[in-house]
Amino acid sequence: MSNDTVAKTEIKVIVFQLKDEEYALEVDYIQSIERMQPVTRIPKTDSFVTGVMNLRGVITPIINLRKRFGIEEKEYDEATRILVISNDQLELGFIVDGANDVIDIPVEKIERSPEVIGGVETDYIRGVVKLDKRLFTLLNLEKVVQMN
Repeated sequence: MSNDTVAKTEIKVIVFQLKDEEYALEVDYIQSIERMQPVTRIPKTDSFVTGVMNLRGVITPIINLRKRFGIEEKEYDEATRILVISNDQLELGFIVDGANDVIDIPVEKIERSPEVIGGVETDYIRGVVKLDKRLFTLLNLEKVVQMN
């Protein structure tokens, strides 16, 4: 029996920081985690699109997740990372305050998101996960990357 025919009981996610909140994305989407690098601004793009960068020969759009979610900006520091995301349609980078760790989440621990979550539009949210003493938001990648 292949893995595709067995229902997933766990998902592996990378947990990252924005301000004082933790968020998570499925590891399947993460191509790499990079230190902050120079980004070339592109005129007339959405304000949350920081620009593009040349990542190993591939021109990659970079999105500042703080701006995308309406969280006040802060200076980049040693902990700032770019999560390079890749799926069938696109490759892009998310600027985050820090990438914390990779963990397995039992699927039954993913709860529907409440109506209001710290200002992040609920469209972006796939669910909320409470694991031990941690609480983090599991993002819906397709909604986060949708341009207005």
